Amino acid sequence: MKQLFVFLSLSFSVMSSLSAQTKLDIINAVNLDSLSLTLKEFTGEVATNVGGNAVTILNREEANNELAGDYLVEKFNAMNNLTVNDQAFNTNGRNIVATQLGKTNPNDIYIICAHYDSVADYCADDNTTGTATVLEIARILSTQCLDNTIIYALWDEEEIGLKGAGFYAAQASSNGDNILGVLNIDMMGYDGDNDDDFDIDVRPIANSIAMKDDLINLLSTYNFNLNVNVVNPGSPASDHARFWDQGFSAVLVGESWENNDQTPYYHSSSDRYSTLDLPYFHEIAKLIMSYMVTKGGLVSVDNSLTVSSTALTSNMANASYQWINCNTNLPISSETNQSFSPSASGSYAVAVTVGSCTELSSCVDFTPLDSETIKLNMIKVFSNPVLSTLNIEHPFNEDLSFELFSIEGKKIFEQVLTKKRSELNVSQFSPGPYFVRISEGERVFSQKIVIGK
Repeated sequence: MKQLFVFLSLSFSVMSSLSAQTKLDIINAVNLDSLSLTLKEFTGEVATNVGGNAVTILNREEANNELAGDYLVEKFNAMNNLTVNDQAFNTNGRNIVATQLGKTNPNDIYIICAHYDSVADYCADDNTTGTATVLEIARILSTQCLDNTIIYALWDEEEIGLKGAGFYAAQASSNGDNILGVLNIDMMGYDGDNDDDFDIDVRPIANSIAMKDDLINLLSTYNFNLNVNVVNPGSPASDHARFWDQGFSAVLVGESWENNDQTPYYHSSSDRYSTLDLPYFHEIAKLIMSYMVTKGGLVSVDNSLTVSSTALTSNMANASYQWINCNTNLPISSETNQSFSPSASGSYAVAVTVGSCTELSSCVDFTPLDSETIKLNMIKVFSNPVLSTLNIEHPFNEDLSFELFSIEGKKIFEQVLTKKRSELNVSQFSPGPYFVRISEGERVFSQKIVIGK
């Protein structure tokens, strides 16, 4: 016999709320499994899919990385709210740049970047770690509405002279782009002595020192398990230097070359996934996310849901709504109200739009209750605690079975309820806790009551 137990302490319905995302939620969404899969795919440790074909990306040297570039374009194109620029800058070189336009201050630009080319096969630390982190941050932040513009940039031909970043930085300077900060990540997955040290390379150019200070403050704000080395003057041997050349604020974040704790497999095909310190890599990725989500600025859209036994309800009032079937990833026709009562079991979400900002809630598995079960939720048993008279109200036309059990589960009383409102004298029972069981067919209502004070 299938039984459904509904407890009155939940106000006649099973109700829960799915929380809106905070900065900490966004930081904690950085997923090591997701990062690891990208690391393996982009280094050729496992096969992947590009252009509908199974492929292996083993080498990303500047004359042999078209497949790698195509992979990155497909990854960005699969994300929400991004405009992708496949930027060719010479015969072989192509930067892959995705822009998420800010909703409030679209001309205020922050760049998170890494180079994706290599000098040998695999090259996991240099610089698939940076590439995977940029993709992971884009995967998460692209689902959010941000005040400011974020550019997710993956540079080509870093290994032969910082050419891709140099091309972009010169063009940005010529265009007068209002770039407020460039956070470059290059080699962030090796910690040979397990001391959790990492470097921030900085120079007193534009507001670069302030960028460094902001990153250091975030270490304590979110209690990251990392120790910082500030390198000033910082190394000019990665893409951030081309932005310094153009007078932009920029820093480099990576493993600790300052303490001679860089990967010993640098610039060789021995730089493999298996040599990386994944918890260390994950922690730096979360630190970088904390900077980007802070500078991006979360627009105040509540994409949380309240789930009851009969409906899903968006917690954002005065907005536009479109309910989505998560199983098909398609909008549900005509379901554009704040609340939605699915007629079939499934997984559902809502797209909430405020002004030009649209955010999607989490998908929720929902099984609708039939009308008789809904009625069952409307049974009322009161007062509780009860001294003498226990009142029972229900909406059924049929007779119900009432049973009273001791806390040990022994049945001590039963009666048929022939009216929609009944009064039972329970003063004959010893004071203490009991369980009430009221059934109609195979459906069962159960509630704990206390007799006596």
